Amino acid sequence: MKILLLGDASNCHFALSQGLARLGHDVAVASHGSKWMGTGRDIDISRSPGKLGGLWLWIKLNTLLARDLRGYDVVQLCGPMFVQQKPERVRALFDQVRRHNGSVFVTALGTDSPYVDMCLDPASPLRYNEWRAYGQPTPYAKAHPDILAAWRGEPLTGHCRYVYDHADGAVAVLYEYYLSLQRILPPEKAAYAGIPIDINLSKYQNDKISNCQNAGGSALRVMLACHQGREAEKGADVMLPLLEGFARENGSKVQFDFVQNRPFAEFSRLLSEADVVVDQLYSYTPATTALMAMADGKVVISGGEPEYYDFIGERHLRPIINIDPGRPEQAIAALQTLVDDRQRLAEMGRDSREFAIKHNSAEAVARRFVDFWERRLG
Repeated sequence: MKILLLGDASNCHFALSQGLARLGHDVAVASHGSKWMGTGRDIDISRSPGKLGGLWLWIKLNTLLARDLRGYDVVQLCGPMFVQQKPERVRALFDQVRRHNGSVFVTALGTDSPYVDMCLDPASPLRYNEWRAYGQPTPYAKAHPDILAAWRGEPLTGHCRYVYDHADGAVAVLYEYYLSLQRILPPEKAAYAGIPIDINLSKYQNDKISNCQNAGGSALRVMLACHQGREAEKGADVMLPLLEGFARENGSKVQFDFVQNRPFAEFSRLLSEADVVVDQLYSYTPATTALMAMADGKVVISGGEPEYYDFIGERHLRPIINIDPGRPEQAIAALQTLVDDRQRLAEMGRDSREFAIKHNSAEAVARRFVDFWERRLG
């Protein structure tokens, strides 16, 4: 098939493109390179700052780039807001893409109006999320009522509804997003695929992990990563002081690094140098940072709820140290056991890599996308 992946976030669509290409498909990625991350793309649709930047991108999309966005069997959009434009312009582009291509699908890979509605619903299947935890607004929700109001009001609510209603289907890359899709789409129009990770880029070194088994050797390297400005959304504001205290108490046994806003290549290198990677507090599931680290054979502290493992059919391989936002100190206690037990660190790292290959390799995820497209296309 000839496939266009339109838009990207955190390298998701570019990694998917690598998996699809290895399955024999003709794939192009049109994106802004995940903004400052500088991820790969074939067609650049970056926006310069300010109103003039938005106007210039709109002109390019309708002139210089118009031909590049036509003639595909399948177009997969990066969420309802797949380009950096006002909702009314995104809707107009969506209609153009539908007219000039075979089928159009949506990748549910980030916040949108249906997801926010589910998060705030007292009957939500999630006990906690970045907006609401155990029946109470989170610090992020309290600090950003404007963002909350925007996603729950017009024009975003109507735009998201329009895109999901008129697309041929939607594919979620996280369990949480799949639950959201189930609330707004008939079963045949929604699927789960997982986040694609290009295992070929992994810096996994089994010898290095084996060397870590020697207690009393090098310090345990712990890394917390978060986009700048999204600390409350991802729970870094909670985890940072806990991890700093953990590092102080362990002295030379632990090296702690807090990493923000690095280009994708540099970020990948920093992940490879860590032993333990701490990711999102409010997630039920491992997201991109955690899965990249797992592919490198790292222990991760992230979302690893039983509901997620059951959903993907994983009964035995459950290597993630789960963080519960109601009891985040429990994750620190689990981390403490790895300071001297390097054998356990190595075992969990190997299980992490096996999990990432089994469930999230770019090829495995690409097959799920293709299977769904073929079912929908008949």
